[in-house]
Amino acid sequence: MTSSTSHQPAEADDDWWREAVVYQVYVPSFADSDGDGTGDLRGVADRLGHLADLGADAIWLTPFYPSPWADGGYDVSDYRDVDPRHGTLDDFRDLLARAHGLGLKVIVDIVPNHCSDRHPWFVEALASPPGSAARDRFHFLDGREASPGRSGSGGGRGGTGGSEPPSDWQSKFGGSAWTRTPDGQWYMHIFAAEQPDLNWENPEVAAEFERTLRFWLDLGVDGFRVDVAHGLRKDLLPPLRDTRGADAAPLDSPPEGDDHPFWDRDEVHETYRSWRKILDSYEPARVAVAEAGVSAARLPLYTRPDELHQAFNFAHLRCPWDAASFRRVIGTSLDGARSVGTLPTWVLSNHDVVRHATRYGLPEGTDFAEWLASDGREPAADHERGRRRARAAALLTLALPGTAYLYQGEELGLPEVADLPSDALRDPMWERTGRTQKGRDGCRVPMPWRQDGPSYGFGPGGSWLPQPEGWGAHSAEAQSGVEGSFLELYRTALRLRRGFRGSGGSGGAADGAGGIDGGVLEWLDSAEGELAFRRGSLLECRVNLSDRPVPLPSGAVPLLASDAAGMRPGEGTLPPDTAVWLDPSAPGS
Repeated sequence: MTSSTSHQPAEADDDWWREAVVYQVYVPSFADSDGDGTGDLRGVADRLGHLADLGADAIWLTPFYPSPWADGGYDVSDYRDVDPRHGTLDDFRDLLARAHGLGLKVIVDIVPNHCSDRHPWFVEALASPPGSAARDRFHFLDGREASPGRSGSGGGRGGTGGSEPPSDWQSKFGGSAWTRTPDGQWYMHIFAAEQPDLNWENPEVAAEFERTLRFWLDLGVDGFRVDVAHGLRKDLLPPLRDTRGADAAPLDSPPEGDDHPFWDRDEVHETYRSWRKILDSYEPARVAVAEAGVSAARLPLYTRPDELHQAFNFAHLRCPWDAASFRRVIGTSLDGARSVGTLPTWVLSNHDVVRHATRYGLPEGTDFAEWLASDGREPAADHERGRRRARAAALLTLALPGTAYLYQGEELGLPEVADLPSDALRDPMWERTGRTQKGRDGCRVPMPWRQDGPSYGFGPGGSWLPQPEGWGAHSAEAQSGVEGSFLELYRTALRLRRGFRGSGGSGGAADGAGGIDGGVLEWLDSAEGELAFRRGSLLECRVNLSDRPVPLPSGAVPLLASDAAGMRPGEGTLPPDTAVWLDPSAPGS
């Protein structure tokens, strides 16, 4: 499917990304062109019209590189090619040309922390002796001897090693972060055993990734999303330090000020300073966004003027449905970004978390792993409340200064599929946790494009994860042109947002008519449980996060509301779990 609608990004210069809307495409689950049940690049290209019509400025493609798929493509065996299940390099070139023709930038994933155990380097390492140059590209160490009082001791890179892992470090997918090889050494993998961590102290590793960056930049990509950006550098000098359970998960931050042996080490910034030089050497300059699960105080370090351009704001994603909490997160995010001369990003969902249309319908404090393990039965989700809050959160997020990252399907209001059968699960967490944690498959169920037919329009065949009965009711076909649908709410919000940006700037002072100042947000007086702020003379946003109606300003003129009740200015109130954009130039605003 193609579109007759074409647009140019709001910013044609190097700063296009500062207030862009970037749409995340999880390639295996977006669109399947050949009927094998797995999404591919031709499928993405055929659906680009949907994204242009939506009003996105850019797309971010998750890994489509050759991979054994131990972790959904994040175990890469060749960084400079396309996996046959996703197509060919020619398919990628065609997608890139079609996206650019529609005014869409293209950002691709890069996975520098680890590779696949099928990568030629790791195959060579396993076939080489301890202490070899091939093994030095990874983290191979001797183990500890099984004896009392061993804590704090570590092995070396040569020899045969002991029978226990070199440290107590845990994999983020469950179990030890060390796997033993037949010759007795152990190798490190913070994720699955099929994802050995690369040794960024080795110059060969840095040089190889610089070649990879240039390969995709030369093809014409507009930037990169950097996977596990805070994990590249490690302290593996003996004696290794046990973490005693303080191995923070990827979207959590290590304890503030902690000198962690493998998360958020200062040395990682050397890598990004060298990458920034490469990105800036292209015309126009290209961008990079970090996936860095670090504290709010540390996050700006990744986006200093000589490092990466952006970093994902997971504090916004994890924020509870509470006005004071959102105000604190928004203020802290803006202050941190301004301190290094950039703007924040805003994220509500992605391919690693329970979809927010469902999260917002669960009681505060729900353990999502336990909830998924119960097939979504305990506690029961209030789907109507989740729907209302997801719509309100969309308007809140899209009104904020900075870049909004949308996850595929959120514009359709897709819920989490919590009751996937166990024999269908593909996330490595399922096996590595002894089948106690179902993992992330529930947010990766393939997209519904049509109300019926094979895989609801995902492709001419089935789908690699089963789609639930009635999935077509959420489809783009079912919602397109339907007043009040999720899809039309997003289309209208992105169209208005683009107009606001066009009337102001990308971060400088507002123009003489008022407009939008890219980095300025003015908090307004508000009722208890309400957020209210203004962006220049064009947009006022109010969000009622309480359980009772709150008054609207006298004479307020709504531009857009998350639910129809918010578009009745005569009533003078904003219902619970509802957001509204107002015209601040109207009398009384």
